[in-house]
Amino acid sequence: MYIAYLLLGSNLGDRISYIKQAKELIQIICGNIIQQSSIYETAAWGIEEQPSFYNQAVILKTTLLPEELMQYLLNIEETIGRIRTIKYGPRIIDIDIQLIDELIINTPLLSLPHPLLVDRKFALMPLAEIAPQLKHPVLNKTILELQKECRDSLGIIKLETQ
Repeated sequence: MYIAYLLLGSNLGDRISYIKQAKELIQIICGNIIQQSSIYETAAWGIEEQPSFYNQAVILKTTLLPEELMQYLLNIEETIGRIRTIKYGPRIIDIDIQLIDELIINTPLLSLPHPLLVDRKFALMPLAEIAPQLKHPVLNKTILELQKECRDSLGIIKLETQ
């Protein structure tokens, strides 16, 4: 059994609906969502000339191996309607694995912990809400510590508790 920490994001169409749809499919296909953060709105990161994102972190209990989980999540994105065109571009749904237990993985399909986690306040803030004492397996710092140290200046608004 693995504990996976995921970040769901959307910046096109009915963003809340796409996030809910992703959670439903994750629950059916991948395992049991045991906790979820509030939804946060933030300006786009990377390519800034696009609509703002809604993001939500979830904790998933799964029996899937890490790379299997990643493949299923990619399939879920595709099922919902994601079409990959521009890196960091607009998207209906994005599902990233931030951490799985204390695993360190570096394959063509999956890098854990997520290599940009510590640079993204939009990932750290929802994760800190539901797992503040979770330790980054490489940096040996808690998510809360990483959030406080993060230099990302994008504003984040907490929208609703889910």
